Amino acid sequence: MKSIRTTLIATALMVGLTGLALAQNTTAPTDTPRAGRVEKMREHKAERHTQHLTELKSKLNLQAAQEPAWNRFTESMQHPARMARSERANFEQMTTPERLDQMQAMKAQRDANMQQRSDTIKAFYAILSADQKQVFDQETFRMMKGSGMHATKHQGGHGHH
Repeated sequence: MKSIRTTLIATALMVGLTGLALAQNTTAPTDTPRAGRVEKMREHKAERHTQHLTELKSKLNLQAAQEPAWNRFTESMQHPARMARSERANFEQMTTPERLDQMQAMKAQRDANMQQRSDTIKAFYAILSADQKQVFDQETFRMMKGSGMHATKHQGGHGHH
């Protein structure tokens, strides 16, 4: 039971860190060559994310009754939308205390999103068979192991795959 709890906590941390990583570079203009590369990298990351989910679903060998929970799980795993350009412009016009307040509000929203994801993951996990739970634990650990800064840094900035 402790292993399951540890895995769920680790999965929740992975999801939270993914949200933080996406939220970091939100002030770059979208009309520069760098912005084009960043967008291409985001698209590549989204494709890999979709591929991971597809592979996970295949390995889990879900039953028809588990499909609705899988759909809720995959919806919860979607990356949050980036800050709109107009919001970034407003952010630049704020005073430092206003920016700090806004950053706290954004963090609270990320925390709420993380809690919702965590609840959805736990609900999905609860409907899995023992064999499926073992596969889920192994696969989410494999994904988390390759998703951190350490993996990106040592693999030319392109992540785990």
